[in-house]
Amino acid sequence: MTTKKGQKKAGVPQVRATPAAPRAAAPLARRTDRVQMEDIARLAGTARSTVSRALNNSPLISEETRKRIIELARSLNYSVNVGAQNLRRRENRTIALVIPSDSDARQPISDPFFLSLVGSVADAVTDSGMDLLLSRVDSQHLDAVAGLYESGRVMGIVMVGQWLHHDQLNELALRDVPFVVWGARLTSALYPTVGSDNLKGGALATQHLIDAGCRRIVFLGNPELPEVAQRHEGYATTLRAAGLAPDPLLQLPCAFQAEAARTALLSLLGRGLAFDGLFAASDVLAMTAIYTLAEHGIRVPADVRVVGFDDIPAAAYSHPPLTTVHQSVIEGGRALVETLRERIGSRSVEPRVLPTRLVVRDTSGASPAAPAGNPTATPARAAHKL
Repeated sequence: MTTKKGQKKAGVPQVRATPAAPRAAAPLARRTDRVQMEDIARLAGTARSTVSRALNNSPLISEETRKRIIELARSLNYSVNVGAQNLRRRENRTIALVIPSDSDARQPISDPFFLSLVGSVADAVTDSGMDLLLSRVDSQHLDAVAGLYESGRVMGIVMVGQWLHHDQLNELALRDVPFVVWGARLTSALYPTVGSDNLKGGALATQHLIDAGCRRIVFLGNPELPEVAQRHEGYATTLRAAGLAPDPLLQLPCAFQAEAARTALLSLLGRGLAFDGLFAASDVLAMTAIYTLAEHGIRVPADVRVVGFDDIPAAAYSHPPLTTVHQSVIEGGRALVETLRERIGSRSVEPRVLPTRLVVRDTSGASPAAPAGNPTATPARAAHKL
């Protein structure tokens, strides 16, 4: 049976040898939306079910079609939502613990309080019968955290570290990603936080030094960081309430690093300024200050009284034992997990502020048996002058 050129052969369907050209692409959703399977199907000119089979290596479609769809998905940075079925069945029991990697190392992961808090979160997750996924992301690109949730790998995210990335965290919250941050409570925050009462802690430390006779008190720490800013506010407010104007020359901004604290304190010592007390924003900074002062023949607490912040285990065994503001890492870890679970079930969750308390040891020159805040705990001294 012959046919004229261009006519269909009777009873024989014609099959196009080349793949169908992709349909014109409609604009995708706004930039913050995740690429959906429907988008890939539209661009590939296939059904959604075909895309699903290709991404799941189904034998029901040809190898050529599978490769074409996978390449298209890869070009769109599409990640297979491996946890979608678990989420629909409410079987996803994984929480991500994210530690932002900061190039400036404002608080290195080796910081004892930092490590203790990470361990506390891990314990709280395990105690809740859930699984933990530990991840690190570049602190300059916190939007990458969203992929952990949007891909279905985790049900929510605990982020340890607020630092200077408040705006990025607000942007992440606008994407409706369920997460909670260990950090300071900020009025402009769109995300839930769990953190200690830094304001009260700063006030407790400063008042204790004033009651011990100090009049020129150094503040060691970087007030640009939200938590440290609140500790500094407690310090400055308490000084003013006692009729002591904070001296800008006694404010020593430095990162949560021993070497940064040492450099800042050496600069102060080189200027020969008088001071008789020192409040450090962390125990690591406080212990570094004690060591640096000792190198220059300045005795703690005989010449300068020192108070830290955190109450890490090593604080009780430093030489001399460190007076410090206690914040509970165990309670903090539990509160972070509890708050995240509340956030998963609701878009609006109140921040949680955990109590702080002063632990009096030898570096402030006050007897641990004496009540904190008692002016008679130790005699007043003249300011140390180099």
